[in-house]
Amino acid sequence: MVIDALQCTGATVLGVCDPSLSPGSAGPLGISCLGSDDALDHHDKARILLANGIGSTGDPSRRIAVYQRLTAAGWRFVSLVHPAAIVGSGCTIESGAQIMAGAILQPGTRVGQNAIINTAASVDHDCDIGDHAHIAPGAVLCGGVSIGAATHIGSGSVVVQGVVIGANAKIGAGTIVTTSMPVGAHVGAGLVVRKETAV
Repeated sequence: MVIDALQCTGATVLGVCDPSLSPGSAGPLGISCLGSDDALDHHDKARILLANGIGSTGDPSRRIAVYQRLTAAGWRFVSLVHPAAIVGSGCTIESGAQIMAGAILQPGTRVGQNAIINTAASVDHDCDIGDHAHIAPGAVLCGGVSIGAATHIGSGSVVVQGVVIGANAKIGAGTIVTTSMPVGAHVGAGLVVRKETAV
């Protein structure tokens, strides 16, 4: 998905770094594998931007580790917006954030570093999405929602107006969240979370 989104923006993709593939072999979408991350040493940090191809399926630790290690080494990550996404005025999209096809960001929303707003997710006005968070496909955040760092909002979930979800939380697919959730909250799929049932 990341390679496709980059190509749709007109970016030139030089290759992928994947230690599980042999250098020169075909990677995703036929893009050549450069080797492990060490292959980056042969490239100019001032001329190349990176895109994080590691997904987040509820455990963002690998994605976060790669982003932090490479930024600490002086690499910069592209803020990727698929041309089929809609981004309203006054939105802030920070380093390494990825806005995928069909996603909608309404005005005044901030998307933190290395966060993902995935396919057809809808983020209404004045939301704040923390660093490394993942808003999965088809999720809906109503206006003024705050999502903490490294939190996963599952596919098809709905978070109502003004709710605050703490860092490192996991909200299962299809969940309706009507009350704020603490740091580290875990909610199973398909539930309705009200004040009296909040974890």
